[in-house]
Amino acid sequence: KRTISVPIHGMATVNNVTLSKLQSLNGIFAIYKKQGPTSADVLNMLKQKLLNEAGVANANHRKRKKQALKLGHGGTLDSTASGVLVIGIGQGTKMLTTMLTGSKKYTAVGELGKATDTLDSSGSVVQEKRYDHITREAFEEKMKEFIGEIMQVPPLYSALKKDGKRLSVLLKQGHVVEAKPARPVTVYSLSLQDFSPPLFSLDIECGGGFYVRSLVDDLGKALSSCAHVRELTRTKQGRFTLEEHVLQEERWTFRDISQSLQPCPEPTAVQKNGKRGKARDSCSQPGSECADPSPERAGGAGRDCCPAD
Repeated sequence: KRTISVPIHGMATVNNVTLSKLQSLNGIFAIYKKQGPTSADVLNMLKQKLLNEAGVANANHRKRKKQALKLGHGGTLDSTASGVLVIGIGQGTKMLTTMLTGSKKYTAVGELGKATDTLDSSGSVVQEKRYDHITREAFEEKMKEFIGEIMQVPPLYSALKKDGKRLSVLLKQGHVVEAKPARPVTVYSLSLQDFSPPLFSLDIECGGGFYVRSLVDDLGKALSSCAHVRELTRTKQGRFTLEEHVLQEERWTFRDISQSLQPCPEPTAVQKNGKRGKARDSCSQPGSECADPSPERAGGAGRDCCPAD
């Protein structure tokens, strides 16, 4: 998760909302992330809207105060992706991993015949191959090889790290970066919803640490062609679904968040003590939703432990 601390520079009320009321919120909720901004950008937008509603202005992020509004997000979405982004507020920032156990669901639109360096539409085309030999039947037959527990190589352009630096940052700086070794990931279901070459659409349900971009790239190669992700939407993360739980931007208010907030379990004594390392959530626990520490490409304080697309 990525946690932001906001110092107090005023407590004027707007619509009877104060910073102390915001600080009384503890739990988890979901918002809609649109395509374009990073997950960290969206978190900052949400934070600013809440502070504006409480009449708190001119927050200086470099100064730390005892009282602060804490927000965090779990399960990073790339800037080109949209959909469910789960937010923790107050004590909920410490419980994101615990509350996000379970599968994730995505809908993806892919394009055959073109491969990009980022494996999605944000990158440069690095290869073009024929795809007119691929039929719907051949596509669906090949998909069967990607269901269950499979080995997957994470994208080079990702938030995974080498020597403490994100791979995507190293690549942009001109460094030579080697791919991370293949690792086991789980695909619970995979279905082809539309096949209109060169475009196709997939519904995917998967476990933690899975990259839809890598799946589409691997599918293209397996079909003796190439492919990349054109559009990606997360429709479910843990208990939160796009249809039932997400708050659109116009509903990023104290009232709407209060009504949709999922309470989190009482923090343990270790978490209350706030000891670094031990007091963090279960990101380092094998099999957790966020087993690999993977900050997103965006800047910001804290760390984001979810290597999602």
